[in-house]
Amino acid sequence: MRLTSLDALGFVAGALTTAAFIPQVLKSWQTRDLSGISLRMYSLFTAGVALWLVYGIALANRPIILWNLVTLVLAGGVLILKLKHR
Repeated sequence: MRLTSLDALGFVAGALTTAAFIPQVLKSWQTRDLSGISLRMYSLFTAGVALWLVYGIALANRPIILWNLVTLVLAGGVLILKLKHR
């Protein structure tokens, strides 16, 4: 795997934006209080991340694939909690 500087930029950018979801996931998981989370927003966001993942796969772009897969798991987890604890 040859890592270009552009790939490195993508990995760092993806890591930062994905890491931003970790506090929300942890708080949601611990408290089960998702009253402040919009179901519509998380549904649209999760669908968008899934499409970004498909896009990354189509381009064979590793940073897009990796970070959208991780973000999809995190956002999907929050969405599932929101649906379960309405």
